[in-house]
Amino acid sequence: MLYQIYEAQRALMEPFADFANAASKMFGNSLNPVNQLPGAQRLAATYDLMYRLGKDYEKPAFGIQTVMVDDTEVVIHEAIELDKPFCELRRFKRFTDDSEVLAKLKAQPAVLVVAPLSGHYATLLRDTVKTMLQDHKVYVTDWKNARTVPLTDGDFHLDDYVNYVQDFIRHLQGIYGNCHVISVCQPTVPVLAAVSLMASRGETTPLSMTMMGGPINAKKSPTAVNNLAMNKSYEWFENNVIFRVPPGFPGEGRMVYPGFLQHTGFVAMNPDRHLSSHYDYFKNLMKGDDASAEAHRKFYDEYNAVLDMDAKYYLETIRVVFQDFCLVNGNWDVRNPQGVEERVKPADIRTTAVLTVEGELDDISGSGQTEAAHELCTSVPASMQKHVEVKGAGHYGIFSGRRWRDLTYPAVRDFILKYEPQPQAVTIQTVSVQPHLPTMEEPAATTPSPAAAAAKSEAKPQAAAEAKHVTAPPAKAARAVAKSAATAPARKASAKTTAKTVAKTVPRAAAKVAEKPAAKPVAKTSRARKPAPVDTSIASA
Repeated sequence: MLYQIYEAQRALMEPFADFANAASKMFGNSLNPVNQLPGAQRLAATYDLMYRLGKDYEKPAFGIQTVMVDDTEVVIHEAIELDKPFCELRRFKRFTDDSEVLAKLKAQPAVLVVAPLSGHYATLLRDTVKTMLQDHKVYVTDWKNARTVPLTDGDFHLDDYVNYVQDFIRHLQGIYGNCHVISVCQPTVPVLAAVSLMASRGETTPLSMTMMGGPINAKKSPTAVNNLAMNKSYEWFENNVIFRVPPGFPGEGRMVYPGFLQHTGFVAMNPDRHLSSHYDYFKNLMKGDDASAEAHRKFYDEYNAVLDMDAKYYLETIRVVFQDFCLVNGNWDVRNPQGVEERVKPADIRTTAVLTVEGELDDISGSGQTEAAHELCTSVPASMQKHVEVKGAGHYGIFSGRRWRDLTYPAVRDFILKYEPQPQAVTIQTVSVQPHLPTMEEPAATTPSPAAAAAKSEAKPQAAAEAKHVTAPPAKAARAVAKSAATAPARKASAKTTAKTVAKTVPRAAAKVAEKPAAKPVAKTSRARKPAPVDTSIASA
């Protein structure tokens, strides 16, 4: 019943939120006479805050239109590359008409960014994606809200998550030969499992694997999130946080962990911080500090937009990651799409470089939890493993904001580039075909003058064939040389007769040529060619 109560409350609040939004605009518009009344600015700020507290937050868009690459503005086109029942693989394709920049974009690494499925949409990684587009081809997993997935598409399990990741990796490998993988927070565990299973089967694994702020080993430095998952039983979660999607949604009847419960848990972790943030927002509106107010709106538009998770996936994550610690204990079996269970063995990974990133002040994934991946990937050489701790960064700071751009990203970018194969320089071979030089037994077959051209036209078939042989394409020229060598003895007998015929023919041909106007001069082959028109179909990366 809780889900139904929440939806009823949301529907009841909607008209009041709309009224508050209208009132805020009325008192805040400087062209409206009521804006000049005493206290109008305070009323506008109050109504604006009421609107933001009561409005419904839908899934935001990535909204990445352009990025700067080497001082050149590159246009971004967002497209769905693969569409699965519970996830869309989105590609951010880059377009430019600058040939030098385009060549650079095409040579950059392809990266699969696996976004968390833990209550928020993948757009939470907007800053991550936008920054990485400067130096990478970027693909992102955009998880769907479970309440929008019909029951006919079945349940979604943690095993399905692992299988999805493998499919996405293979998709990029099929396009580019190989790729790199970055996982942020929750997906560090299923991504490590996916790469481990691929390695165990002997498949090609990604060139590098970057794991940021995730609970690889939740036993280390447990946080409030870990304690909740570890102190409550599996049955408690099943009975208290799982609800059925109410009527009115495509996924009606699906058992889910509602997003609004997840959001309530996020806020409950730091209530004072959120209260202070909203009060600061109110004061900024009063002062007319539009820049600070807009920054607040952008953050909470993202933070308050939440999604439902399929109950099977959520409960299995609680058990596997936070209660049984199956990954670090070495007893995690994943069912593949064929229904066969396979053991997850990170020690089988050998050729994938491993980078772990943690925030010094992370209160969601404690210190050492992500770094524990190095203890599991024992077959990866130490020279291919690296750990980075971002000073002063909390959980969100390692993948968003100034610390992400200034501290985390350079380390991630350099690590990926280190293991990206350098493009091979294209060597163009120029085949030079030497003309067939006449021997003492063969007449000259070149055309240095009009007289010689006339002689060629009246020469016997054998002489014409030899002249054609000189100008033949490389392959034909080679066959003609071989044939000439084979038939040389036979031509010795006729060489003298041919020479006499040419000697008689040349004077008459020269006389005829003298009566005709001179031929137009042949254009120099060294003249610069006009540039070919640009094929717009390749002006993207």
